[in-house]
Amino acid sequence: MRVVRGLTDASMRPAIPILMYHEVAHGDHGAFRKYVVSPEAFRRQMAVLSRLGYRPITMDALVANRRDGRRLDGRPVVISFDDGFAGVIDHAVPVLEAHGFTAMFYLVSDLVGTRSRWLHAERGVELGLFDWSTARSLQSRGFGVGSHSATHSRLPALDDATCRAELEGSRATISDHLGQEVADLAYPFGAYDRRVQGIAVDCGYRSACSVLIGLSPRDDDLLALRRVPVDATASLLDFVARLTTGRLLAGAIGSSLHRARRTLASMRHGR
Repeated sequence: MRVVRGLTDASMRPAIPILMYHEVAHGDHGAFRKYVVSPEAFRRQMAVLSRLGYRPITMDALVANRRDGRRLDGRPVVISFDDGFAGVIDHAVPVLEAHGFTAMFYLVSDLVGTRSRWLHAERGVELGLFDWSTARSLQSRGFGVGSHSATHSRLPALDDATCRAELEGSRATISDHLGQEVADLAYPFGAYDRRVQGIAVDCGYRSACSVLIGLSPRDDDLLALRRVPVDATASLLDFVARLTTGRLLAGAIGSSLHRARRTLASMRHGR
């Protein structure tokens, strides 16, 4: 039987948090405000990661761990940003670099350098997206860049040919602009099904992030990775709770109390 020391083995490691951010910026962003973390909150969150000994890793490292059992030292975490909003360049990237952290940025390839047109229909707002020179700069500084489709469409609603064009076209466009193969995807709106997963594999993707909430366990589906959302509603205590359990603070406490009650009940009945 393995003792506690055996938990240092890669195969026994706990689930990994894949943090999901969207925008980091000042101001009121209307119906999208929930998904915009303030620069001050982001700085505090990254400081907490540092103090707790978390070590942000690349998607390359995560995939290698899951596929080949490659060792991950320390307390691994993946930091991801969906959409390619411009505010993260001014407010998140300098903080990440100050801590020596890496992160993953998922881009909507046909809209890079323009505005988030899909948000107008969804939330009545449009935000600026950073351009290709910025994406190349991120890559050269050690950050990861992946696909968030070509136009941010709901992929399960598309026919096979259109879905393939969204995924294959985005991968080709980003790879061409960066001069390096792109193989990581985040599903727009978190929407996918088995058909979409199969098309993603056919298009050359090795990983795909969902919006299924939770820590990513070792047996997580590489084509539907769980993530931990971080948004404007999260207090610092909520952030720590989400980081360690994948749940909001109230949910984490409730789950712990439920487990404690079950344990006590079992003890009373001699089980």
